[in-house]
Amino acid sequence: MSSVRGYLSGFLISGLLMLAATYMAATHAFPPFGLLMVITVCAAIATIAQTYFLLHIDTAEHNIWNTVSLVLFIPLFVLTIGLTWWMFSQLYLHTMPAMAGMH
Repeated sequence: MSSVRGYLSGFLISGLLMLAATYMAATHAFPPFGLLMVITVCAAIATIAQTYFLLHIDTAEHNIWNTVSLVLFIPLFVLTIGLTWWMFSQLYLHTMPAMAGMH
């Protein structure tokens, strides 16, 4: 199931996407919102590559419980990130009143 070729593929795909995102951010290749979207797409593709090539999680019958655990983890992860963003944005609004009115 695991092979050197699979591990190298996952590592190279993820590394190239990270380098591409870093280059675009360093050179301001896109406007801010466009840059955020491009980096998000690069991160999503890298995550899928790592999940498939490094963690060997796919839809095969012998991997069903790994796949189920990943599917159950994703909403919890998104919820955690979303609530953390909400908490810090509210904290910023309530602790920096002079700056909040400027935006």
